[in-house]
Amino acid sequence: QVQLVESGGGLVQAGGSLRLSCAASGRTFSSYAMGWFRQAPGKEREFVAAINWSGGGTYYADSVKGRFTISRDNAKNTVYLQMNSLKFEDTAVYYCAANGVVVLTARWDYWGQGTQVTVSS
Repeated sequence: QVQLVESGGGLVQAGGSLRLSCAASGRTFSSYAMGWFRQAPGKEREFVAAINWSGGGTYYADSVKGRFTISRDNAKNTVYLQMNSLKFEDTAVYYCAANGVVVLTARWDYWGQGTQVTVSS
């Protein structure tokens, strides 16, 4: 079992930056791939970024490539999402997820409760 708690969301102006954090419980954090997803009102949950267990492999949605960076600190059981050059269309609830392997769909085993990111235009 893995429990995930996101933090760092908030209100930011377009062009600004935010860093999301996801703290995981459990002693096996380093064995899980970690991902970030988002869901805007009226839309399906979509993949944003993912990182493999070692941090050596990262994956991004085309819409965030070059602006967002995912990273992890296995010593702290934490995964991060650095979001730069934010756009209005990045507004959504952002969810942290854990899974055995990286998959680019929302079929992950464990989910956090989500954190709201609102970008004002």
